[in-house]
Amino acid sequence: MNGLAGLIQRRVGLSLLALGVMLLGAFAYFQLPVAPLPTVDFPTIQVTAKLSGASAETMASSVATPLERAFAAVPQVTSMTSSSAAGKTQIVLQFDLSRDIDGAAQDVQTAINTATPNLPKTMSSAPTFNKVNPAEGTVMSLAVTSPTRTLPELDRYADNYIAQRLSQMPGVGLVDFHGEQKPAVRVQIDPDALAARGLTLEDVRSVIGVSTLDQPKGSLDGQQRSITLGATDQLLDSQHYRDQIIAYKNGMPIKLGDLGRVIAGAEDTQQAAQLGAEPTVIVDIHKQPGFNLLSTIATIKAKLPELTASLPRDVQVQVVGDRTQTIEASVNDMQFTLLLSIALVVVVIFVFLRKATATLIPSLTIPLSLVATFGVMYLLGYSLDNLSIMGLAIAVGFVVDDAIVVMENIVRHLEMGKSRLQSAVDGLREVAFTIVSMTVSLIAVFLPILLMSGIVGRLMREFAVTVSVAIIMSCIVSLTITPMLCAWLLKPHAETEEGRFALACERALTGLHNGYRRSLDWVLDHQRLTLAVAVATLAATAVLYVAIPKGFFPQQDNGLIQGVAEAAPDISPIAMRAQVNRAAEVIGQDPAVAGCISGSARTRRSAKAR
Repeated sequence: MNGLAGLIQRRVGLSLLALGVMLLGAFAYFQLPVAPLPTVDFPTIQVTAKLSGASAETMASSVATPLERAFAAVPQVTSMTSSSAAGKTQIVLQFDLSRDIDGAAQDVQTAINTATPNLPKTMSSAPTFNKVNPAEGTVMSLAVTSPTRTLPELDRYADNYIAQRLSQMPGVGLVDFHGEQKPAVRVQIDPDALAARGLTLEDVRSVIGVSTLDQPKGSLDGQQRSITLGATDQLLDSQHYRDQIIAYKNGMPIKLGDLGRVIAGAEDTQQAAQLGAEPTVIVDIHKQPGFNLLSTIATIKAKLPELTASLPRDVQVQVVGDRTQTIEASVNDMQFTLLLSIALVVVVIFVFLRKATATLIPSLTIPLSLVATFGVMYLLGYSLDNLSIMGLAIAVGFVVDDAIVVMENIVRHLEMGKSRLQSAVDGLREVAFTIVSMTVSLIAVFLPILLMSGIVGRLMREFAVTVSVAIIMSCIVSLTITPMLCAWLLKPHAETEEGRFALACERALTGLHNGYRRSLDWVLDHQRLTLAVAVATLAATAVLYVAIPKGFFPQQDNGLIQGVAEAAPDISPIAMRAQVNRAAEVIGQDPAVAGCISGSARTRRSAKAR
């Protein structure tokens, strides 16, 4: 008695404690990152191998196959997918969720070293790998266009200016490109001119390969000084390549320009990106884990005018993809649902209690419990996403139950004629064990979700923890703040008067009670029919459960249309691009529609561990 009475009488201390929890929770709320789904790290590694001039079939058989055989010995690989295109192979390795990504990276490097002797000797560089997270997709896309400049020039601006500035912004992870055209010098040899001079393609290739190396030239040492030679013989533009001497015939030099055309072009002509009908370079931005997606995109948009100010006037940068529109709409909808559920719960409490003071006491439990949950979410590294907000919306109905039970029992003692303090102490003592047992039983319901394994378990874990924390906070509030408010604000029943609204609600509830009694009497009089309806309902539930479509997440419209075109390897990239352009004209005339098209033939293979 004395302990509970002392706790309940400390109005100022409990009020300040509740206010402090509200302030800390509100601060944590604005610090929580916003995302469509909980942050889940998938241990995934992407391996890239390049071999210039090789077809997709050659890359698949000579490069992908040896690497796949080596990766098959890496432990805990759940799936392996390879994609081979002209001159390039990508292999994506996904590991078991329990596998450490750093240890997996070491095993992948060992497998690459094992497969290196079986790879083509003409590969200019060894296969490389990088850690990727499929959960962190593209969040924003920029299009770099110009009516006067070539794509290689745009690629230089996108790579050297835009990508570097974007990578320095907080929250920005990977920045990659589509339709990039890196500058290169392309040599087109005339076979007749080559044969007339008694040369082969290998002669031309070997000379070009050794003529563009910036090698050390040594130094000149004298008695007084030593001079390091800094001359460079590296060729940088097409004109220097044209003047490159390939061989001497009859004392006359044969230049590369005599054997064909030497033009300034792009390193990879098999891919392109378009904005409407205008060629462009697409810059895709990926979010760094743990950062607020909405604030990251807002920072990029705010810095975009400053970023483009250093570019030439005829180079335009515009936003063509922004995932925050759908994400923000989804999160805002869930937040509205949460607020609406709180309002409905308060209205229902007021209809039944019919007193503003009595409604206020359990209603305060909802914001206190939810705001305290925000603080715990911040400490656990969670985010404001669809699942966590859904968990809070579900918890609204749970968190108010404890306070209603406590207050109802205190009011019962108050109607016995006891003082407000005595009623609060006696009422809390009687239901304290019940409140704790209710909290434990509700948390036990979410334990199976909390202990689930796999990707689904990792995604739903944040939902289960959020609901459980909100229920625990409501238990703490109901055992401390609620009895204190009851002892402070509630009045004895004799001191209150029933108004018209209260009387109307009482009549409605009495009618509802009488109607329920009549329906219950009818059910008890027709027990066999009631049992048959219950069995039929159970059977229909089982049938519908089997028949209903099942999926990972509900389908939703995110405003994105993606088309994939496939063609035979002998179809030229120009013809392939023309077909894609015609398809793009059919599906959308909006100039804000951006797409990346590729004319390269691809060979895809996948393997999945069972």
